[in-house]
Amino acid sequence: MSQPVVVEVLTKQGCHLCVDALAAARQVCAEFGIEPLERDITTDEELLSIYAEELPVLLIDGRVKDFWRIDPQRLRRLLSETDAGR
Repeated sequence: MSQPVVVEVLTKQGCHLCVDALAAARQVCAEFGIEPLERDITTDEELLSIYAEELPVLLIDGRVKDFWRIDPQRLRRLLSETDAGR
């Protein structure tokens, strides 16, 4: 049995792009039976130093797949290529 796919959206408070990205991720992930995780980078100094200028950031299984704007079609394609799409 394979591991479940983990979708994570890195965000911070007051980021309107983050709100939009999280909504898009929730909508697409629901099609695959996945609940995306939201992670506020302001609570993690290392993540803040790495991703502060690229928010929001979409990770699938810990790997960066998109940033700034989350394209629902691209996310749908990426998920269909993982175990979530099988």
